[in-house]
Amino acid sequence: MQHAVGAPLPPPHQPGHAATGWTTQAAAHHPGPPPPQGPPAPPPAAPPSGAAPAHPPAQGWAAPAAPPADVTGHLHLPPGGPVAAPPPADHGAGTGTATLAVLLIGPAGAGKTTVARHWANHRRVPTAHISLDDVREWVCAGFADPQDGWNDQSEAQYRLARRTCGFAARNFLANGISCILDDAVFPDRPVVGLGGWKRHVGPGLLPVVLLPGLEIVLERNAERTGNRRLSDEEVAGIHGRMAGWYGSGLPIIDNSKYDVETTARVLDDVLARAIASPPSF
Repeated sequence: MQHAVGAPLPPPHQPGHAATGWTTQAAAHHPGPPPPQGPPAPPPAAPPSGAAPAHPPAQGWAAPAAPPADVTGHLHLPPGGPVAAPPPADHGAGTGTATLAVLLIGPAGAGKTTVARHWANHRRVPTAHISLDDVREWVCAGFADPQDGWNDQSEAQYRLARRTCGFAARNFLANGISCILDDAVFPDRPVVGLGGWKRHVGPGLLPVVLLPGLEIVLERNAERTGNRRLSDEEVAGIHGRMAGWYGSGLPIIDNSKYDVETTARVLDDVLARAIASPPSF
């Protein structure tokens, strides 16, 4: 209870008054007549043999809440949750209702983020999209922009973002929600790139390479703004390194002449074949 500054404190509790913890000044100076005496109250019944005596809880006490059954962050979602919009009518069986973890690889300007989001939006079952670039940019102050040069700090933030994406993907998968991640993974760095993703997400990860022609990625990169836009030299260099995926055994989609919807449909067909015969990497 709070009192106004300078106001006198109420007098201490007097027996025989309401159990509010305080009595009014009038009651303290002008007590009323004593209450009439009635017959004595019967003694309380004894508790059953072996039972512990009941003690009412102190005023203001509340029983502690039971600890959650799982404190690891693995949340069990109720069945019958929201389902993504159905795919177009001409969409084939494709991946159907399978729970998948997909890694869409491609250079800057390949359209992997747009395609990944479209594919996730049009599946028959709940599917999440996780973009590595989006997670990297969660760092605001102190963000290590790769455009300023690839150094130890940018490498450390990249690794941290990849682990964060992997943790999120595992939680989605544990709750029956598929996920598709996108990243520019280089074939000449398999341990840091593809091997790292497999380690963080799990052995069931399905990688697919999206690799249109150089002129297409240059055109799309020119439409970008902010730190997502790279120089033509950087784009050409990344595209050249991505060519190393040919002959790797991973499925590769050349979407130079495909729009987003067609590319997503081709991706779904490629993944359906990958489920039947997973690529080795």
